[in-house]
Amino acid sequence: MRDAVGSFVGWPSDLIFPDAETPTRPTHKVGKGISRRIESVASQKEVPGRKLKSAAKDIPTTSGTKSQIMMRLEKMVDESDIMHGAIRSIDFDEGVFGAAHFEIIAKEDMQQLFEHDELGIAVIHTYIWYMYVTLMRGTELCNRFNFIAASRINATLITKNPTSVKNDLVDRFMAAGDNTTPSLYFLPFNSGNGGHWVLVAMDLSRLIVYYLDSLSGDWSKYPSMKKTVDAAIIKFRSKKNYRNRKDITWVRVQCPQQNNSVDCGFFVLRFMRDIIALNRIDIPKMYFEEYKSYSRAHLDEIKDELCQFIVDQRII
Repeated sequence: MRDAVGSFVGWPSDLIFPDAETPTRPTHKVGKGISRRIESVASQKEVPGRKLKSAAKDIPTTSGTKSQIMMRLEKMVDESDIMHGAIRSIDFDEGVFGAAHFEIIAKEDMQQLFEHDELGIAVIHTYIWYMYVTLMRGTELCNRFNFIAASRINATLITKNPTSVKNDLVDRFMAAGDNTTPSLYFLPFNSGNGGHWVLVAMDLSRLIVYYLDSLSGDWSKYPSMKKTVDAAIIKFRSKKNYRNRKDITWVRVQCPQQNNSVDCGFFVLRFMRDIIALNRIDIPKMYFEEYKSYSRAHLDEIKDELCQFIVDQRII
């Protein structure tokens, strides 16, 4: 599975959905998939940080062990047809990525959570959906934070067709309004080379791009990504007739660092979660005092929140 993260393989034509993730897993048996249109939970209007703390209390987590909610979901998966090659097709709220989006969930995606393995696009996207529904929908946070689908902007697609990727990015910017007030666009970016995840957070009003990487180094590792992002921002501002007052500034944030080869996806999810919970558009170069480092418990909390969300949404 690790070698498949960030790669793109063939998929049966009758399982292709518009704007859906390009599958990163082996082909499943046609005809066994169960398509469900998931109704989202009621809008939450609590203060983001308070909501997250409340959720954490309801989900007891001991670092290195499986929580009750994870074991419950694992049992549900074991007893479902997913274990025999079936899939779930999930319909996201249009507000998540600014357009209709479908995600495919299969056994491999569940195993990434249960086994604390490298995360693929489906898990990344589903947790983003969780954050949108639980923290943002129906609040002013929808005007401050936006998500970009990793299946539309990644190293593999940039290599194949950089112009198309640039235009997709511009379309996402256009879908969110005039962007004259500070807001952040979160792009979970996959390197396509070993499946490493980094977070690119763009403030279009101030022409600042924050780069968060749980491994050492900066955006120079992905020059085509930087070039595409810069070109998309410039094209967007031109289409909106905004005057470019200054050059685009990239900031390498000194964020928490992983100590193994599998945690990058979890770190990217935690970065987004904490920025939204703190309601901060400006990301300090030395990161937030509240989160100078992440323990395994911080990452387990991500998994438990997602497990609870999957159970509540009756995805399995």
